[in-house]
Amino acid sequence: MEPTAGQRAALGMICDTFLPGDGSALPPASELGAVDTIFQILGRNPREAEKKQLATLLGLWDSRLTGLLTGSGPRKYSTLSQEQREAALLRLGDSKLAPVRAIFQALKGAALLSYNVTPGATGVNPLWTEIGYPAPTGPLPTAPQPALTPLRFTESTTLTCDVVIVGSGAGGGTAAAVLAEAGLDVIVLERGNYYDDRDFGAGELSAITNLYAPGPSASAEGQITLVAGTCLGGGTVVNWSTSLPTPDGVRAEWAELGAKQFAEAEYGDAMEVVSKRIGVTTDRSPLSARDGVLERGATALGWDVDALPRNVSDACDAGTECGRCGYGCRLGAKQSVTKTWLSDAAAAGARLVVDANVRRVVVKNGKAEAVSAVTSGGAEITVKARAVVVAAGAIQTPALLKRSGLKNKNIGKHLRLHPAAAVFGVFDEELRAWEGGLQTRISRRHADLDGKGYGVIYETGPLHPGLATGFMSWRGAARHRAAMADFARSNAIGVITRDRDSGTVTVDKAGEPIVKYQISDYDAAHLHTGIVGAAEILEAAGATRIVSGHQAGVSYEPGVRGSHAEFDAAAKAAGYGPGQCAMGALHIMGSARMGGSPDISATDPDGATWDVSNIVVADGSSFPTAPGVNPMVSIEAIAYMNAVRLAARLA
Repeated sequence: MEPTAGQRAALGMICDTFLPGDGSALPPASELGAVDTIFQILGRNPREAEKKQLATLLGLWDSRLTGLLTGSGPRKYSTLSQEQREAALLRLGDSKLAPVRAIFQALKGAALLSYNVTPGATGVNPLWTEIGYPAPTGPLPTAPQPALTPLRFTESTTLTCDVVIVGSGAGGGTAAAVLAEAGLDVIVLERGNYYDDRDFGAGELSAITNLYAPGPSASAEGQITLVAGTCLGGGTVVNWSTSLPTPDGVRAEWAELGAKQFAEAEYGDAMEVVSKRIGVTTDRSPLSARDGVLERGATALGWDVDALPRNVSDACDAGTECGRCGYGCRLGAKQSVTKTWLSDAAAAGARLVVDANVRRVVVKNGKAEAVSAVTSGGAEITVKARAVVVAAGAIQTPALLKRSGLKNKNIGKHLRLHPAAAVFGVFDEELRAWEGGLQTRISRRHADLDGKGYGVIYETGPLHPGLATGFMSWRGAARHRAAMADFARSNAIGVITRDRDSGTVTVDKAGEPIVKYQISDYDAAHLHTGIVGAAEILEAAGATRIVSGHQAGVSYEPGVRGSHAEFDAAAKAAGYGPGQCAMGALHIMGSARMGGSPDISATDPDGATWDVSNIVVADGSSFPTAPGVNPMVSIEAIAYMNAVRLAARLA
């Protein structure tokens, strides 16, 4: 997106309203360079429709008509004072209309994120200095040369193999190793690029633009932010190393939908193989200051709290370095699929191709014959194969199947997102929540709120200035500045909801995915229980101020202002509709699910699509329902199982 001068000026005014600076140490957003950062991030968005919507909004922003719509009267935004501008934005955020709230959330998210991650002219954002957050370290001087040598094509190319795999993350990477070690000729196509130890350490902005998916960034209704990896190794390069098995009750539920092996030894054995290969252990989960808050609070309440298993090697420091690991592990300790399954696949002869955006599976006479991809430079890549494994993630997988002409009604349905929210607590002591083991503790106190296995779990995660903004409200520039001033003394308890109800993935005219998802009243009630529970944990751990992610600004100060009961009531009144409570989807699943019938599932018990038997799905979209726990091990186990079955059929 190449903005006009007027659009750039409008966005600058908006950002400066959210973040006007403090007149001394902190510059206004536009002066820092946040506007350029926004256009840099949004420029990656593949959906032209969303770019045009933003261009239209910015083109109309400084008009009398927009003044009327924002409640400022027939006045241009540029004529308003800072106080009046903030009031205009807050009226959008507090609107009774969900689409209006969605506009506010999009603007707020873009402004806060860009300000907090922009290095500025000196390379060190003044905010980082103010809050004691370290500047990017750069790569380790001792980092080894990259272990893999993927192919990159600059000219149109045709390749031939036995199996072509679309996507190289938890599912695609695992399937690649299984199939290549079975003696099959395998080609893996990855939309992103290859990054290894020596590429990490450049900070949040670099990671966001290199390692994370360019879009869609949120559900169409503005209900939830979507977070997914897009590089060789996919989400396993940036995830938080939590390695939980699929719960037994969930396995039984999945088996009841027709893929009976989920309740049998076949799937259990697959999980064991996966856990061994990626080095799952609880021996390297020491307590961080951040997880100490969760453990201290849960223990004081008499709630369960357990150590989390993680897929890391002895090289993991579980300390300062580990806190940065969501942006790539400089130590090479996280056992991502690039370190494990893809390495195995390459050793067995598999060819890995990066910068290959697969647009279509070529199907003739009911059989997949090839896939067609395009590079960022416009070169076309055609891969002819006997079978296609689709492992592009639960947003891109159904989009690819739809673009390829598959018609099963369940493709794109049954999307689960594990809606996650956070409750922040401010403490007297410095916590530096951006440090320490990525995730080392879990409480399942409310994991089963309905007697059917649906509820929430409590975990923490490293808080970085950019990441944290996705879960924060904004009630004015001064209040936001005060919240950031307390950042080093703040911690968040994450609430992860096992959603019973689902959303959809459709495609626009250009074939790009559109995610539609609104949390149901049923699941929202569970999320609310979790938010109230997280506040209870923080209070028991000694927090002096507790704040939810509700845009209404729900908070209290134990023993000083308000009470836990009043917080409960205020959070419920603030609501869980689009734009009312900040939510993120870090686990995206279920949109091409396995099952026993084409009436209820997109793929059969082998993971093969009902429409085309030699297209096999092997990623998080295969999940019949939400697992209720971090899904990496489950994804890899499904991919392992489906790949073993495919190898047997091809043999």
